[in-house]
Amino acid sequence: MKRSHISIMNRSFQVLDQRRSKLLKDPKTLKLKERVQGIREYAMDHLEELLEEAARNMEENGVEVIMAASGEEAREAILDSLEGEVLVAKSKSNTAGEILLSEHLEEEGVEVLETDLGDRIVQMHQESRPSHPIGPAAHLDLEMISLIVSDYLDKEVESDPRSILEAVKEDILQELPNIRVGITGANSVAAHDGALLMVHNEGNISLLSLLDVHIVLVGIDKVVSTLEDAVSVVKLETIYATGKKTPAYMNVVSSPSKTADIEQELLKDMYGARRVVVVFLDNGRREVLREGKESLWCIGCGSCIVNCPVYGVSGPEFGYRRHLGGRGVVMSRYLEDEVACTDSGLYKCTLCGNCTRECPLEIPTNQIMELLRRECVETGQEREEHRVIRDNIKKRGSAYRD
Repeated sequence: MKRSHISIMNRSFQVLDQRRSKLLKDPKTLKLKERVQGIREYAMDHLEELLEEAARNMEENGVEVIMAASGEEAREAILDSLEGEVLVAKSKSNTAGEILLSEHLEEEGVEVLETDLGDRIVQMHQESRPSHPIGPAAHLDLEMISLIVSDYLDKEVESDPRSILEAVKEDILQELPNIRVGITGANSVAAHDGALLMVHNEGNISLLSLLDVHIVLVGIDKVVSTLEDAVSVVKLETIYATGKKTPAYMNVVSSPSKTADIEQELLKDMYGARRVVVVFLDNGRREVLREGKESLWCIGCGSCIVNCPVYGVSGPEFGYRRHLGGRGVVMSRYLEDEVACTDSGLYKCTLCGNCTRECPLEIPTNQIMELLRRECVETGQEREEHRVIRDNIKKRGSAYRD
């Protein structure tokens, strides 16, 4: 990431820090934090039974459920569910970014229209990578965004937030009537209710969930027991990610569109989706559960990167795809392999522990990073320069050559 983008990103993070500082100390937030810690720990300790319950209840509600062991399986399942469509609309999804879903669909001749404002701006500016899980364009300032949007739309868009918003919104809305398939993620999954909870501020997920086919890609780690638990999780996520008490929208999806207003006969396909397809993604998460389950407690707020000294100078180069910062590095070990873990920044981390202190779930990412470094050394995956230093110390008592 360019130095100018890093500077803008850090300014954005400072604004977020100021906005949420009072709310993070609120006794109600502290109580909610404690509750969510218990919810997420219980869910990961009982993942298999909750996942089975979620799938069973969803299928009873008329939802098509697909269990994908890998990113490749998930991509193919989604492609097969498109019913031949070559243009789809998508909302923000870090899980989709993890498996490079948009890139795969584009390679297969399917155009993907990002509907989140920040993601659409990043999509227009192909040099960029999302810099925050909730605010993907946090590294771009007003002038840059204006130029990006103007260039992409081939018309002059003033460097004014409202002008940019209106231009991007108009571009998206004129495409939506031609689209039948919407792809979203989910912030939390309520097993007992067989329901998916999605939070957003722009209203785009509401629009996508009303398209003919609604495909939801969600990691198996997002499951919790009840809808009440799911709401608690997303409320805490919103507080830490945006500094607001609640998001503008909470969408609960538990079945395709339906009505029973005519003599109680259940009819599907009223105003909303005719099909709801949920793709549960494993992609290494069960291995995380066996070796370092704390990483799966994550609620996706991005708080860990806001005051990370390494992310503050490296940006999304420190992390793995849409899993940013130290936690992304940890996840890369299980989502891919040791080489990916090293390449995504295993040895960049200072082990300062800021990520753990900033995390509402207090995930010990720095400790897990240290364990992964040890594993790399034991399996011969450490960096060559580190091996040289180690050997010099053993031979000469100094890290330096003679």
